Amino acid sequence: MTEATSPASFEQLAPDPESPEGKSILRKAIGASAIGNATEWYDYGVYAAATTYLTQAFFPGDLGTIGTMLGFAISFVLRPLGGMIWGPIGDRIGRKSVLAMTILLISGATALIGVLPTHAVAGVWAPILLIALRVVQGFSTGGEYGGAATFMAEYAPDKKRGKYGSFLEFGTLAGFSAGTAMVLLLELLLTDDQMQTWGWRIPFLIALPLGLIGLYLRSQMEDTPVFQELEQEDEIVGTAWTRFKDLLSNYWKPILIMFGMVIALNVANYTLLAYQPTYLKDTIGLSDSSGSTVVLIGQLVMMVMIPFFGRWSDSTGRKPMWWGSLIGLFVLSLPLYWLMGQGFAWAIIGFVILGLLYIPQLATISATFPAMFPTQVRYAGFAISYNVATAAFGGTAPLVNDAVVESTGWNLFPAVYMMGACAIGMVAMVFLKETAGVSLRGTEIPSKENDFRMLQEATVAGK
Repeated sequence: MTEATSPASFEQLAPDPESPEGKSILRKAIGASAIGNATEWYDYGVYAAATTYLTQAFFPGDLGTIGTMLGFAISFVLRPLGGMIWGPIGDRIGRKSVLAMTILLISGATALIGVLPTHAVAGVWAPILLIALRVVQGFSTGGEYGGAATFMAEYAPDKKRGKYGSFLEFGTLAGFSAGTAMVLLLELLLTDDQMQTWGWRIPFLIALPLGLIGLYLRSQMEDTPVFQELEQEDEIVGTAWTRFKDLLSNYWKPILIMFGMVIALNVANYTLLAYQPTYLKDTIGLSDSSGSTVVLIGQLVMMVMIPFFGRWSDSTGRKPMWWGSLIGLFVLSLPLYWLMGQGFAWAIIGFVILGLLYIPQLATISATFPAMFPTQVRYAGFAISYNVATAAFGGTAPLVNDAVVESTGWNLFPAVYMMGACAIGMVAMVFLKETAGVSLRGTEIPSKENDFRMLQEATVAGK
């Protein structure tokens, strides 16, 4: 074994979390990962908070809010395809190069929404162009999130992967909160007429500088130490298609387990974060600003708590966190949704409690999912499993919830929908192996047994 491929070479590649230089590198890795996720979710936050204005601008008449929700859901149609293309490429050429492309596409498409002509100007072409840009966002996001989570997980120290990985989801909430807050601020500063004619465009345009900042941060980073180690050992061979076939042939079990967990994760995610503003306004009857305020307060509480739950998972494990969240949401969703219907103050209390019940899942995504696959198929495994489940169940959640509530008048349906998703997640959890603290290095699925074997091989090589 050469010096370049010895275990010591990995120690040279990996940042030392105790040294000033290592801490600086880890902070940059957090920023480079989280900024893309924040940009992605900034768009979702703006889109969700600006639903009323988008409906008036692009879907007047019979379609109404359903058309706007369709515009939200359609962005998920190409997410699986994006995952199938970007994921294997990221496993072949590295995480960094793909992440540079995805953040540019996401921010560019979001900014272009801010300059689209309305239905009154362009007729049917207005909603068509809006949906086309949402498709571009979906295709790009198919590679963005899985890559960012993989990038962060492979940079983080094994014993602190929950702590560092939670900041990726902090970016999720920060982006979504920023989008919601921006719309709310403009509603306070502008008249209703100004918001409807041009004010709603401003938040979308802000996505472009966010994307450029993210591109700069990512250009300053090396690829992950885990990926570089396999490159040095010539373990990254073949084409992206080779990576894709290897994944489907040999790792179908973790794909299915992750699929079930993501159903629970993202039905709750998109119901609470994306659909909730519409639910609070159209179903419960809160004003636009009151509905946005409820969601914003809940998001800020979640942001404060997410690093604590991530750090907690490093000591207690990922599975206990997920079990607590799934059971809590299954038991309390119905009473908390009923509580939210009792008025503005009760809506805040109910939404905050739901958010805190959900946080243990969100805080541990980057620590849990990348550890389910080996390095050479990790990006693809995450991206494909996550995006297929998200497209089928998560991204469609606002549309399903809105359609059922409008057609039946059953205001508690979103709670029941989340309960069903949590039940599926609990079935998947039975088959999940605990990976807190294990190494992500090598070409085997991370496990304590694999760590022990690598330690023995290193000991023998040292002798």
